[in-house]
Amino acid sequence: MPNVPAASALPRRDQIRREAARLFAARGFLGVGVDEIGKAVGISGPGLYRHFAGKDAMLADLLIGISERLLEEGRRRAGGGDGPAAALDALIGGHVEFALDDRDLITLHDRELLNLKEEDRRTVRRLQRGYVELWVDVVRQAYPPLADPAAEPVARAAVHAVFGLINSTPHSLGSNPGQGERSGQGERSTQGERSTQGERSGLQRDGMAALLHTLAHGAFAAAADAAVASPGSVGSSIAGSAAAGSATVTD
Repeated sequence: MPNVPAASALPRRDQIRREAARLFAARGFLGVGVDEIGKAVGISGPGLYRHFAGKDAMLADLLIGISERLLEEGRRRAGGGDGPAAALDALIGGHVEFALDDRDLITLHDRELLNLKEEDRRTVRRLQRGYVELWVDVVRQAYPPLADPAAEPVARAAVHAVFGLINSTPHSLGSNPGQGERSGQGERSTQGERSTQGERSGLQRDGMAALLHTLAHGAFAAAADAAVASPGSVGSSIAGSAAAGSATVTD
């Protein structure tokens, strides 16, 4: 999943998507007006209606779009043909890239999914379930102890836990490098806010990516060890814990 180019180089519809995601994530879907989104991309609010029917359509486009992209990219990576271990490594890499490059969308999902129309919310959930099942299948192939039917809840819970770990990046890392310059956000962020965000993590992007990658593999290895140690009791307890929580692309 390559970095998206600067907003000025994007087609107008993609500029609107990026600015809507940024504004919705920063101030909430209900706290942002169409005119503000239009101003951020240099067109009048009514001009947005040539691209989207309204704010509801923008939100649906963003959340359905990222769910489709994750599933499509996940399938591509999982089908690389180099074996289960390589497929899992590729899946982890893709999701880490998503978390680091699209943090506004993670925040948006966490806060605004319930503002989608019911039909759109069902679509997001369906796509997310497909993404989860893809991961569970690959994890169980990559770690043979998790392939046992009794260990399936352990594998599923481990996938949910890894998503939660990777998706926590927006809460532990500072603002995206160049984000202010890309969107004009610098005018709306104080130096104090940027300093506070930067203090959350001393890691640069590549360091954070490597750490998340290593932690994800460690979580799956630990899950496999747990399944070997006590498959029945561990599977039941972990399945209950997984059912109690939710996070982006884990439902």
